[in-house]
Amino acid sequence: MNPKRNRALLIFAALCVTAVFGALYGPSLRATPADTSVLQEHIKNLTNVLSVVQQNYAIPVDTDRALYEGAIPGMLRVLDPHSTFFDPRQFALIREGQRGKYYGVGMTIGVRENHTVVLAPMVGSPASKAGIRPGDLINTIDGKAEGLSTSEVADLLKGPKGTTVHVTMLREGESAPVSFALTRDEIPRHAVDVSFLVRPEIGYIRLTGFESEDADTDVAAALKQLDVSKLDGLILDLRGNPGGLLDKAVAIADMFLDKNQLIVSHHGRASQERRYYAVHGNRGVQVPLVVLVNGGSASASEILSGAIQDHDRGIVVGEQTFGKGLVQSVTPLSENTGLALTTARYYTPSGRLIQRDYKDVSLYDYLYNHKNPRPNEVKLTDSGRQVYGGDGITPDVQAAAPKPNDFQESLLRRDVFFPFEGSVGNFTTYFLGTKPQVTKEFEVSDPVLAVFRGYLDKQNIHYTEADITANTDWIKREIKKEVFISMFGLPTGDEVDLQNDPEVLKAIESLPQARSLYDNARRVLAQRVTAPFAQP
Repeated sequence: MNPKRNRALLIFAALCVTAVFGALYGPSLRATPADTSVLQEHIKNLTNVLSVVQQNYAIPVDTDRALYEGAIPGMLRVLDPHSTFFDPRQFALIREGQRGKYYGVGMTIGVRENHTVVLAPMVGSPASKAGIRPGDLINTIDGKAEGLSTSEVADLLKGPKGTTVHVTMLREGESAPVSFALTRDEIPRHAVDVSFLVRPEIGYIRLTGFESEDADTDVAAALKQLDVSKLDGLILDLRGNPGGLLDKAVAIADMFLDKNQLIVSHHGRASQERRYYAVHGNRGVQVPLVVLVNGGSASASEILSGAIQDHDRGIVVGEQTFGKGLVQSVTPLSENTGLALTTARYYTPSGRLIQRDYKDVSLYDYLYNHKNPRPNEVKLTDSGRQVYGGDGITPDVQAAAPKPNDFQESLLRRDVFFPFEGSVGNFTTYFLGTKPQVTKEFEVSDPVLAVFRGYLDKQNIHYTEADITANTDWIKREIKKEVFISMFGLPTGDEVDLQNDPEVLKAIESLPQARSLYDNARRVLAQRVTAPFAQP
């Protein structure tokens, strides 16, 4: 057997042993001779199939790809949608994300019309300090020309701390490429990317994920920066947050709940129940709390929002969450690969199952087409409110993201404000190419709208004055947001956008309800404690 196939089969065998003996039967199992014999027979069958394919297939076979992208994912897919095999590159990225930092220049990139484009420099990064903007096209990296894949570009930009990489960019309004000498540095990946006062005495924190080992530290720092004990309300935004590390969800929930309150539990067929409690508690900080969620809020986001909801600590506002409540244990395998295998299920403090059904739907529909939530169990919160389980977290207050009207859709489809898939030029780069004086007092004035009309004409984008008039406020917000992102960084642009985000406005509106709910829950719990001692 050739070394390449032998290496791949070794990984497959390790995965089979982990899956069969670890997950299906539990950690205390000792394999019997019969179990070992069956496993050896399966590996032998796979070896025979691979041998026939390698010898007889019409073209040479990449054995690693056949196993990494075919046999192994296929085996896991029949278990559930979330058990996953990580090849060496994927596993390295997972571990890098958990460490919360890497060394490079600090910018998010993407592919647009076969060009690599800067989507956003990270705040405080070498790229941001050098003046690189969203929409800049990467021309060369250390003399290597455009045409590299996005992953190749990313690899070239990374490197040891203190080393220099020379990059040239194509920029609207510049006749020649713009050159940058970037000194690589440590790039922290903050779990909190925006925290500010969205209104006087009302704080806002957006938590983008729980993958980083610093996620709870980031939230604690944001609460301190906002001086949370003096706020009249706090909005915790988990929209689009896919989850991450369980212990980070527990640690963050601990910051808001009372000491000793249950946060989450999990158990499986071969996994004993484990319960997680608030160890420190909120230390008397009782600011009214609203948690924003949507269909992209999953896993750890649902653990956190479910605990807040079950204990009536705050109001959950938004759309039905994803419904991902399976516990994955990540096991390193040989050859720097890894396996995330489902071993248990998560339950909220009231006993609600977070996971939604995946047996009766296709993988595509499960991942991308969750249109009709079907909660199948009813539980009670601390104050006796009904809440629903078996299909994610159902918000207390429904608030869907507004759908763009036909004119707005036409501009977004043509990528007028920022270059998305299928385009390179956009109004933001066009406007900044005229070299306007932009400060943080910038507002979209009538002269700026005149430039906008000229851009639409130049791009042959049809519009009427009625369209402009009816959508003036929306156009101004989009322009201001993208200009601020380009000139002052992503968080500043996001703050502009969030000030008038309809779901954020609904969250602000719900803060009095959150205060009332929490106060009532505390009264109910106090009565339950004192009731046994009441005199007849």
